[in-house]
Amino acid sequence: MNRRIAILATLSVAAAVALGWTAIHHFYFDSGVYAGAVRYWLRDGGMIYDYLNQGTPYGFTYPPFAAMLMSPMAVLPLWVIVAITSIATVVATVLVTRWFLGPLIARRGWTPWYAVAVGSCLALFFEPVRETFGFGQVNMLLLALVAGDVLLGVGRGRRWAGIGIGVATAIKLTPGIFIVYLLVARRWRAAATSIAAAATTTLVAAAFWPDASREFWTSALWDTNRVGNVEYVSNQSLRGVLARLPVDAVESQLWVLCVVATLGLWAWRVRAADPLGGLALTGIVGCLICPVAWVHHWVWLLPALVRCAEVARTHKGVFRLGVAVYVVLCTRLTFLYETGPKPPFAIVGANLYVLFGVALLVWLPVAAPARDETPLRRPALVV
Repeated sequence: MNRRIAILATLSVAAAVALGWTAIHHFYFDSGVYAGAVRYWLRDGGMIYDYLNQGTPYGFTYPPFAAMLMSPMAVLPLWVIVAITSIATVVATVLVTRWFLGPLIARRGWTPWYAVAVGSCLALFFEPVRETFGFGQVNMLLLALVAGDVLLGVGRGRRWAGIGIGVATAIKLTPGIFIVYLLVARRWRAAATSIAAAATTTLVAAAFWPDASREFWTSALWDTNRVGNVEYVSNQSLRGVLARLPVDAVESQLWVLCVVATLGLWAWRVRAADPLGGLALTGIVGCLICPVAWVHHWVWLLPALVRCAEVARTHKGVFRLGVAVYVVLCTRLTFLYETGPKPPFAIVGANLYVLFGVALLVWLPVAAPARDETPLRRPALVV
């Protein structure tokens, strides 16, 4: 027991220090943009998509439904917004950790509260989650919406399956790839429900704020300059990789080819996936094909890392890959290339998330093993 508590205390302190440093480093920049845009819109009478954070080119990039959900920010002080966002991120991380680890805990006979506590600390220390916390981003909330839908709704044939995916898509368009997943997996009812949920929430926002909706869907959505420089090293997407290579003349054509090939591989593999495998593969492909996928967007790697742990006894190479992904992507190694190439390893170091994402898309098992093929050994972390 003493050893177990010592390990948990050490991990908790490491996670807290990492989150604190990241919060100081980024100072909840994105939460500040959200709050400033909503205030400019609802209090100052401006158009939300015209707002730019002072001294930066960054403005509000989400659909109007997200703005509607964030409308309380117009009257709340920033410290309250930061507190709510931070607590919500931690709670969502613990929640999805419990969902992801549930089958593994049952199969290995681990103590549930302890396994979830250790897993949550490891998740909070993971760079994309730290970045989400420090920027005051919504990524973990979206992951919780989609994961809850896929694992507890679609995976169990619930009548409400698809609602979480639809709402997440209305908040931020990138989770819309999970609607495609439902179609590929032939989950017709859940797909229809998710489309209906996305459409309904979008229309509700349009009914209240038609001007903002018109601006987003006809102009702001198509302005790629609003989201930042696609060449920046934090853009860990296929488009970001190509933007950092000297292929300007054919960059767009290469990107289309890469996206088509990636989607083809994903569709071939995901059809046979169980719910966690489908969640993992689809989250990865969503980050890869999105024109801009910042490091903090890669919280979608968490279910893939859990799958790597699930198959530790049957696919040792995949388990080692998962360990490498976690360890390397906790180090901020990618940001060593923030100010430019550092030969000879720039092609690797500046694109670590993409390279690991492609590797997992190719080799991650689509389903958990039916049983462990080696005798159960009591883990060192569990009494």
